[in-house]
Amino acid sequence: MNYLAHLFLAQNNAESYHGNLLGDFQKGVDTKTLSAQTKRALTNHILVDKFTDSHPQVKQSKTLFTSKRRRFSGIAIDVLYDHLLIKHWEQFSDCYFDEFKRNSYLLLSQKLPIMHPPMQKVIKNVIRHDWFTQYSSFTGTTQALDNIANRIRFKNGFHGIGVEIYDHFELLEQSFLNFFPELIEHIHCYGPEKQDSSNN
Repeated sequence: MNYLAHLFLAQNNAESYHGNLLGDFQKGVDTKTLSAQTKRALTNHILVDKFTDSHPQVKQSKTLFTSKRRRFSGIAIDVLYDHLLIKHWEQFSDCYFDEFKRNSYLLLSQKLPIMHPPMQKVIKNVIRHDWFTQYSSFTGTTQALDNIANRIRFKNGFHGIGVEIYDHFELLEQSFLNFFPELIEHIHCYGPEKQDSSNN
């Protein structure tokens, strides 16, 4: 899953937001120095990714991509799912998306000083360039994917993957709508942050 979905599945506090995104930047981090709550949030991130990667709907979605781009299908689906979460936001959340977004940027900003440099750099860009608003449109989402392709340091066929997403959009969207409620329920039942929910 991508950044927005991980925050959606986090607890509503800065420690949880930090830990739930830290899973994408864990290399070089001494987890022993993290607070107990941040460690649980990091474990939650890992649980989300494990459930997602093993889910039949997600696996099936990856097969829709051509062999030229299938290697990057997981990245494409992660970012696409943020777009689809926003598109169907009212189905999954009682609060307005813009309110959630503002709160997310605020909580992440609180933890910027203690983030290690690679994570701090990316999260600053997320906030400064308002990535979550970019994900709200299909065009913005495909542009974000092309930006990722441009950052890959070796020759790849990832650029332009938005064309394949467009071709299979209805199938990918339905797969998300089947999968995401199951992910929410899984985290609700088995997530390691359940004990922190009373603090929100």
